[in-house]
Amino acid sequence: MEKFLSTDGTLEAGCDEAGRGPLAGPVLAAAVILPPDFDLPGLDDSKKLRESTRLKLETGIKEQAISWAVAECSPAEIDQFNILNASILAMHRAVDQLLVRPELILVDGNRFKNYPFIPHRCFVKGDSRFASIAAASILAKNERDRMMKQLANQYPGYGWERNMAYPTEEHRLAIRRLGLSAEHRRTFKLRNP
Repeated sequence: MEKFLSTDGTLEAGCDEAGRGPLAGPVLAAAVILPPDFDLPGLDDSKKLRESTRLKLETGIKEQAISWAVAECSPAEIDQFNILNASILAMHRAVDQLLVRPELILVDGNRFKNYPFIPHRCFVKGDSRFASIAAASILAKNERDRMMKQLANQYPGYGWERNMAYPTEEHRLAIRRLGLSAEHRRTFKLRNP
């Protein structure tokens, strides 16, 4: 994994999201600026890591980062703007919250909308290539998982504490049995199991 795209000390903010595919809950995004001397063994794309590993790495990321932020778009915003636009909006909101202004935004994926006055570059599988994007993927994933576990207490029966609202058979059967909750995304196709 590369630490940075730039070799001239440009302040890069890595951005990634978590929660594009679930049937319920918000989509979260994180933005992370790492220092030149950043060193965190085991850092990788959040999808390749166990929860216990992600939680340990989260502590190191937050301790070492120059700045980091996590932001979200609600299920209602996802329905209003569509999941792609909501994911990008959540990334913009995360960059908005950074305490240090980056000079370049590195985005996981192939779609992004211009952020005012800061250039960006998109990278498919960027969370496996650049440390700042991998760090953002971990922060977004961990925070969304925590939120879904809390929402599972408010809306029991869907199994969100296990499936994080992804369209598992358990979740789809629960929708048939219980109907939609206030946290479900109305524009997503809820196929029968």
